Amino acid sequence: MSSRHLARVACLLLPLALFAQTPKKKIARAADVPQFQYAIKGKVEDLVQSEEAFRPLAAQIRKNVESVLRDYEIDDASTKRDLLSVLATLDVLEGHDDAARAHLDEIKASEEKPAAKALSGLITRSILDARRASPDRNSPAYRQAAYASITKALDGMNFDVIQNDLKSAKASLEIVSNALVIGQIQANDDPVVEKTGGLSSDLAHSLPGMRLYLTERIPLKDTFVEALGAYLAAHAKEKPDIWAAREVTLEPGKPYQPVNIAVWDSGVDLNLFPNRVLKSASGQPEVLAYDLDSRKTTGNLYALSPAEQKRYSEMKKEMKGMSDLAANIDTPEASEVKKTMSGLKPDEVKPFIEELTKYDGYSHGTHVAGIFTAGNPYVRLVVGRLTFDWKMVPDPCPSPELSARNIASMRDYVDFFRANKVRVVNMSWGGSIAGYEDSLEKCGIGKDIPERKAIARKYFDADKNALEKAMGDASEILFVAAAGNSNADSSFSEFIPAGIVLPNLLVVGAVDRAGDEASFTSYGPTVVVDANGFEVESYIPGGDRMKMSGTSMASPNVANLAAKILVVNPKLKPTQVIDVIRKTAEKTADGRRNLIDPKKAVAAAEKM
Repeated sequence: MSSRHLARVACLLLPLALFAQTPKKKIARAADVPQFQYAIKGKVEDLVQSEEAFRPLAAQIRKNVESVLRDYEIDDASTKRDLLSVLATLDVLEGHDDAARAHLDEIKASEEKPAAKALSGLITRSILDARRASPDRNSPAYRQAAYASITKALDGMNFDVIQNDLKSAKASLEIVSNALVIGQIQANDDPVVEKTGGLSSDLAHSLPGMRLYLTERIPLKDTFVEALGAYLAAHAKEKPDIWAAREVTLEPGKPYQPVNIAVWDSGVDLNLFPNRVLKSASGQPEVLAYDLDSRKTTGNLYALSPAEQKRYSEMKKEMKGMSDLAANIDTPEASEVKKTMSGLKPDEVKPFIEELTKYDGYSHGTHVAGIFTAGNPYVRLVVGRLTFDWKMVPDPCPSPELSARNIASMRDYVDFFRANKVRVVNMSWGGSIAGYEDSLEKCGIGKDIPERKAIARKYFDADKNALEKAMGDASEILFVAAAGNSNADSSFSEFIPAGIVLPNLLVVGAVDRAGDEASFTSYGPTVVVDANGFEVESYIPGGDRMKMSGTSMASPNVANLAAKILVVNPKLKPTQVIDVIRKTAEKTADGRRNLIDPKKAVAAAEKM
């Protein structure tokens, strides 16, 4: 064939080659989502508040997010929604309203939880509807259109399905302010820019949302709160409680043998659990504690100074106020915390959040213990005390030495549980490789994203392998873990312990009092059953009772059931206990939830 003919054939084939699609790269885990570095000069809060300064960053973010969605196959719906949400936010900021609606429609279609699907884009759509009605954002017509948009959308929804999420949304709107947004940027982002000269996409991709709050949401805050408040007031009714009829209380005085259980958490006020604490031969409570540096310490609770203890009395009111706000309960504490947060100056945000986080962590383990031990006089409590970091910039920062001590502490905790013949351990905590990457970035460790990811992978894999090995070696112990509160697939996101697969590990998701899936609960192939984790009342240090929400509260409800099963049938192995809990659980019609049934489970265990 002549060269002329070859050239003609090549020309004929060329269009086919141009139109052939390159196969998309598959993303199998969250850590494989491409990361980008954005150079930033000056203060991040100045950048976010200036349309002109923000425009170049927005263009870079859009280009990068679109490239990920174009070039990669992302099976994880939550990850894809996050990326689409960034684009929808940029569309709103840039006045591309039709494109914003299209992205919002795509996000809504991918939502799996009923409440999330119903409420998806509610506030953003009301902003778009207001723009359509009036170009003047300060006009009554603009506000009226936003109010009407929300009211019309809510009128067609099932209140029983959406009420929890709607209450939380109203609470978030009530406390947000310009100062709160700027203060968080100053605490989270400015220190990173000072150390590294920019932000990774993990941090930078949240900035469009921050700008949207400042320019669109906060100016309409009162309108949104009024609309949501009016709807909630018109539909004031409690969800039915499915758990009371399933509850099991073991009567004292029966010929049962005590069962040793462990709360592996932030510490427990043991004074609240008389006659339920395992003690050593010398009469001391069995407690193993490590501090923030993963060095062995003492005390069943974090040691507060006299000043911190005095402040804790005040912080309990703020913690209750936050809980009441989330439940849409009008109390003096809720009113006071709204007043406090609305009056914060930007430089007061960081200390406020850190203090609230510190005392929330201080209370966490006791709250978990109250749920774990309820209705069971035959448990004997052992404490494995962790110390949670409450600071927005980690301290201490990740290091090889800290990693080595942390790994050693995991083995020490599990060996301690084994030595005390613990049968059930509750783990209402977790970590992820993303958490390591975030800590490294905030600490300024690693010259760039690839190096940071490599360091994070090394630390995370070491942690995961050590924890998995320690739990696997303790096959006689049932470990019960919280799925996490990230509304994400625990396996895809590589959460530990929730993403670990072991025959003696049971991972728990959260639902509410009616058995409806909690908006925050993570999910995935490792999550076996679900329990109440929404506004669960229990003790906090000192003896007060408070409602808290999270998979942290769902997990001890299942651990509580496991302990009761072992009381009535101590011969069962962890795999058998899991099997009883799983087989007696109620599979919901949507196939997403397996609601535990303590009454059925205990009855089944007694017959085995």
